[in-house]
Amino acid sequence: MPLFPNLSLTAGLQSPFPRAHRLLSRMKVTFLTAGTGSYHCGACMRDNTLVSALHRDGHEVALLPLYLPMQLDEDSPPEIRDSPIFFGGINVYLQQKFTLFRHSPRWLDKLFNGVRLLRSAARRSHMTSPREQAEMCLAMLQVDESRLTKELEKLMDWLANHERPDCIALSNALLSGMTRELKKRLGDIPVIAFFQGEDTFLDSLPEPFRTRSWEEMKARLVECDMLVAPSQFYAGVMAERLGISREGIEVLPNGINLDGYGRRVEEGPPSIGFFSRMSHDKGLGDLVDGYLLLQEAGRFPDCRLKIAGSCPPGDEDFVNEQKKKIEDAGLGALVDWFPNVTREQKAEFLGGLTVFSVPMRYAEAFGLCLIEAMASGVPVVNPAGSTFEEIAAATGGGRTVTPGDPRALAEGWEELLANPEEAAAMGERGRRGVENRYSVSVMKDGFLELAERVCAAAAPREP
Repeated sequence: MPLFPNLSLTAGLQSPFPRAHRLLSRMKVTFLTAGTGSYHCGACMRDNTLVSALHRDGHEVALLPLYLPMQLDEDSPPEIRDSPIFFGGINVYLQQKFTLFRHSPRWLDKLFNGVRLLRSAARRSHMTSPREQAEMCLAMLQVDESRLTKELEKLMDWLANHERPDCIALSNALLSGMTRELKKRLGDIPVIAFFQGEDTFLDSLPEPFRTRSWEEMKARLVECDMLVAPSQFYAGVMAERLGISREGIEVLPNGINLDGYGRRVEEGPPSIGFFSRMSHDKGLGDLVDGYLLLQEAGRFPDCRLKIAGSCPPGDEDFVNEQKKKIEDAGLGALVDWFPNVTREQKAEFLGGLTVFSVPMRYAEAFGLCLIEAMASGVPVVNPAGSTFEEIAAATGGGRTVTPGDPRALAEGWEELLANPEEAAAMGERGRRGVENRYSVSVMKDGFLELAERVCAAAAPREP
């Protein structure tokens, strides 16, 4: 018997998708996504972009945030933006820790779900211990058997009384613990589970929670009707980690809204750019070390380093360490910092760069920032061994270097800085490649094909 008996799937879909089959004239889909509260999350941004595009096409869609409010750099329609929050982080914490709050009235729970209060809590999320994170993760994977059944009931009531969708899309596989209850309450509704960096998070948990969470996620995913990864690379990673067939995972690349990207405004000296969460994991330390080596070589003394993105409280000490390295090297005047910019500012920032890098220190499931830079016509230099190889091959908009090696990073930059015509040609190839393969329209059509297929497979057969 196959591990996923509900699946009737072929090998992962290839992008671009030629068309979206219209088996259903109008889809009704509810997305459940984990909010972040204080920093931009790639999965949240993908969900918002996709749901907004489906809404514009006339489909009836909802995007329900879990844990925290959505922190986005792209606006969404009011019908989507104003959705209630479920499993609010404060309520989840209190109910997990104190029996009293498992029986508190819903008006009090609603008060704790206030957006301002949750955002304030998110700014202090770095204070949560690894063990508490691990306990919460396992509780959500076992949500129908946990101390959080009251929160689960509120979500089920809402879906049953307000939504009644054709299918449910889970933003990440860590939400698969609610699949059983979704099917019980909504009539065996098809459930699509997206993969989005679960391995990195689960591997960071302390034992025994790490092993138990992996085991529980694998057991719960059996109840989903379709599994979707954002890249061929990550589909392979999760198939191996879960011990399942690669053919049981579809591939739907993430896409972006291209509005505002592609306007090159590069002026003055050359610049190397970074746009992501300012953290060790995203490779900020390697970026800074690479820049110091580039300056030490002396061929491009006027080259600037421009660093933008979110800087949550838990990363501030690390960021200050990088600033000190730069100042100690006497290069502070050549480095610009742009924390927490808007979408418009991001597009302007990317359009003014010569080269772009976010040298992640882990195998990134996708990396939206990389295609955002390519959409801006900027060549990308990034470590090999992850999804970036796939993106670079598909677009021609970047080159790979040895992972975890600041010197290799600096040499990659230097080659492009020394060959501006090649850099410009690479940037143009990347821009066209993103338009053809990683736009929101491609992602939307691909999702509709998957959703309509899974709904058709779940529909009762004629006698």
